[in-house]
Amino acid sequence: MKVILIITTFLISNLIWAQPDLDTIYANEHKNVALFFPNPIRQGIVGNDDFVFTYDREEQQYFGLLQARPGKEGNFLAITNDGQVYAYILKYSGQLPKFNYFIQESESIGNERPMPVRIEQNTRVKFSDTIKHNFHFYQKFCERLLASYRGDIVTKRKKGIKLQLQKMVYHGCDTYLVLEILNRSGIDLEIDYLKVYTVNGNKKRKASYQRLEQEIIYKYHLPLLVTRGHTQRFVYVLPKFVLGDNERLEIELKELNGHRKIALVR
Repeated sequence: MKVILIITTFLISNLIWAQPDLDTIYANEHKNVALFFPNPIRQGIVGNDDFVFTYDREEQQYFGLLQARPGKEGNFLAITNDGQVYAYILKYSGQLPKFNYFIQESESIGNERPMPVRIEQNTRVKFSDTIKHNFHFYQKFCERLLASYRGDIVTKRKKGIKLQLQKMVYHGCDTYLVLEILNRSGIDLEIDYLKVYTVNGNKKRKASYQRLEQEIIYKYHLPLLVTRGHTQRFVYVLPKFVLGDNERLEIELKELNGHRKIALVR
């Protein structure tokens, strides 16, 4: 006799990959571009640091605001509170074709809810822990980390900029880095990138020196700009890694259109 088991076969990344012709939304740093959805926004994620999408995470309103700076094109993923998924290409443009986008439900590329699949009886099904890898989990866990006490693992100060690693948390298959940038330089800090490396060996001995950039799975509240006199806290999520006896963690912050660069080493 055959039985029906319900398993999760839908992954957001696969769904987006299957869409060859996504619509394009244009934005720049001078104007806010408003996106109105048919249902309240539960989550909005950009895939490129040159774009920022802001929305009310507490009240789950129907609209969010998009801004961009010059750079490579990116992508945008939004999930409304009914589970509908929307995906678009993002591009920078000095001249915006429109300032308001009214998204129709027909533009959804699918729903995040699991789909039923028939499995033969006695077939062994291994349920992976993929649920904790979805965007909703990352958002909630990062919110919890930022709401908890502030630690101080290591701090680097340079030219009025403070970069601080406050926490390093392991959860399941992931590593969470809670970071803070404080700008006391008197000049706004526009961020080009903030990268994470594992370093092995001595830089003076090139034969034994290795510096490997780590993959960033998810960025929570990473700012494009830290204005003078202000502080920004955010979280990076990476695949789980453990430093060896001779390995160090290096976090490098570089300014956009400027010469300031800070390297924090733990």
